[in-house]
Amino acid sequence: MAAAEIVVVDPVTPDPDVIARAAAIIQRGGLVGIPTETVYGLAGNALDPAAIARIYAAKGRPSQNPLIVHVASEQQARELAAEWPAMAHELASRFWPGPMTLVVRRKAVVPDAVTAGLHTFGVRVPDHPVALALIKASFTPLAAPSANRFTEVSPVTAQQVWRGLGDAVELILDAGRTRVGIESTVIDVSGGRPVILRPGMLERATIEAVVGPAGRASTPMMNQAAHPAPGMSARHYAPRARVRLLETAALRHAVQAAGAAGAAGAAGGRPGAVAAGPAARLGALLCQTPYPQDRPLPFIVALGMDAAHYAAGLYDALHAADEAGCEELLIELPPDTPAWVAIRDRLRRAAHP
Repeated sequence: MAAAEIVVVDPVTPDPDVIARAAAIIQRGGLVGIPTETVYGLAGNALDPAAIARIYAAKGRPSQNPLIVHVASEQQARELAAEWPAMAHELASRFWPGPMTLVVRRKAVVPDAVTAGLHTFGVRVPDHPVALALIKASFTPLAAPSANRFTEVSPVTAQQVWRGLGDAVELILDAGRTRVGIESTVIDVSGGRPVILRPGMLERATIEAVVGPAGRASTPMMNQAAHPAPGMSARHYAPRARVRLLETAALRHAVQAAGAAGAAGAAGGRPGAVAAGPAARLGALLCQTPYPQDRPLPFIVALGMDAAHYAAGLYDALHAADEAGCEELLIELPPDTPAWVAIRDRLRRAAHP
């Protein structure tokens, strides 16, 4: 297949003709790169096993990792569910459209390939006009995992989709950089008690204020067992660069050591750093590091101490580090507080060997 065409769409009022073109691709079993509020997705007809097989093949995704189904309303979600518990309605009424996925028991119309053979499936209503318009125009729910190769960094721009999967899709809808920046919170409501399977920017306390105490999933490692939700593999969201997670003081020492090695002409790849908070001053430190003229300066991004802002910029920073040719990426660990749970989860998986 030729490389995909990128078509710019208005993120609020997308051109109906462009949406109709994308919907025609979906209806004939093809794949489209689409924006959501979290990350860009690789969208196909969620009820078409052949389209689902194309998604898995394009991503190199193991079959034990289920896909999330994207719908336009709670009612459309109910039509796919064998059961819709009261807590599902309470959460959907409060947080949809938005970055929350509910795991419920499925009807037979949802293919086994979508669910990794489980009797449950994940479903959400995305908070993005382009995604919603495409779901409605396609007259079908969409399976739309992140539009990247398995274990790699999720894309937050259309250009990142093109670089990673441009030969696997016919069309990429470009609505600019995504707003949330990391994947949805996944909550299993198929049992008597809600269980958070994957953390996201919708925090535990906010969820529990609606449905009471929520359980915490034990995370499976890389194995053959079906995972109850995506994003639960030990290694995930990983750039090509080796990732080292460091506390602030250790990060400063590591950056200084990298600078000294560069100045001495020591062998080794170009380092990079992702800093937060006071460590944003590393930029000045790096400028003072005596790198020789014939070696590139290290890559550095300071994402700050606001969790929402950090999340929105994290994957962009990881993509930029790879584009800059970093072989090692030094990342300052953000605070171990509720607001940062999802971010620390993504960083730990990115750093897993």
